[in-house]
Parts: sequence; structure tokens; C-alpha cells
Amino acid sequence: MLMPMMAEANDIEALKAGVFNPPREAPDFSVRASDGAALALSHYRGKVVVLGFGYTHCPNVCPATLAVLALAHRKLGALGSQVQVIYLTVDPERDSAERLKQYLAAFDPTFLGGTGTAAQMAAVRTSYGVTAEKIGTGSDYAVAHSSFIYLITRDGKLRALMPFGHKAEDYVHDISMLLN
Repeated sequence: MLMPMMAEANDIEALKAGVFNPPREAPDFSVRASDGAALALSHYRGKVVVLGFGYTHCPNVCPATLAVLALAHRKLGALGSQVQVIYLTVDPERDSAERLKQYLAAFDPTFLGGTGTAAQMAAVRTSYGVTAEKIGTGSDYAVAHSSFIYLITRDGKLRALMPFGHKAEDYVHDISMLLN
């Protein structure tokens, strides 16, 4: 499990998020993208990747997080083309590539979702230290899950971990620093 060290006041980078110090290689993965293609983290070298985990039936945390990320992406303006938001499902039973595509497009059409088999998605979650637990039975279950957002540098290093509740301005600040 990956555990970040929280940024200290004298941290030279002054990121708003908790930082991985030293930065380390972000675990790569290969799943199905919401656009139907293969999705691998390594395909996005050269861009800052904003990586989150969630699901389309989430009633509050996921849509709130995606709305903040969409606002941050808009606020980045032209710099936004150097950023890729990737949202991996914690509910592969219900989240097909097409469902993720429609869901994410409501926030920002450039956001990519990722899905796969239950085993594939569990392996990716484990590599990032993300927890997910199915709550309830039948088709109306919920999934309790970690709600951190990982900020990954252009060269594929885990640099920061943003807890739920940060504002778009905090993402703009940290992403801008990672782009420079």
C-alpha cells in the first residue's frame, strides 16, 4: 500500500496535496477505456495525470469530485491540454466502458474512464492502496471506497495525493506546479 508523507510548511514545492517524498513510479495498468480502446497509464507520459477511483452509481462523493476536477480543468485553460483525468471504476459489474463514457462526458468530455474484470480492477486498486467494499445486495448496492485523487507527473511518478474536499483552485495550483 502506498502511503504519502503530508506536505510540510517548508516543503520546497508547497503543494496543497500530501506529497510522495521521494516521488515514486506510479503503478502502470492496462484496462479498457471508456472510449473502447486499451487504457494504460504509460500511454500518458508527457502529460500530468489526475487519477481517481469511483463509480457511476455513487450518490455524492464521486459526482462532487468530478465536478471539482472539471472546474479545475476549465480553469487551467490552455494548460488543460497537458493534463489527462483518468477515473477508474470500483464497480466493474455495473460500469461498462459505454456507461463510464456517458457519465464522464457530463462533467468533461476529455475525461477517460477505465473498467475491466473484477480481478483486473482489484489488482489496480491494490497497487494504489485503494479500498472498495460492496455494501448491500441486489442491483441497488453501494460501494464504499477510498476517495483520494493521485497527481502523477509527466514522467510517470506519483507526486501527490489530494484528499476529498479540496477546491478546484487547489487542483489548479498543484497541477500548474507539476506542469512547470
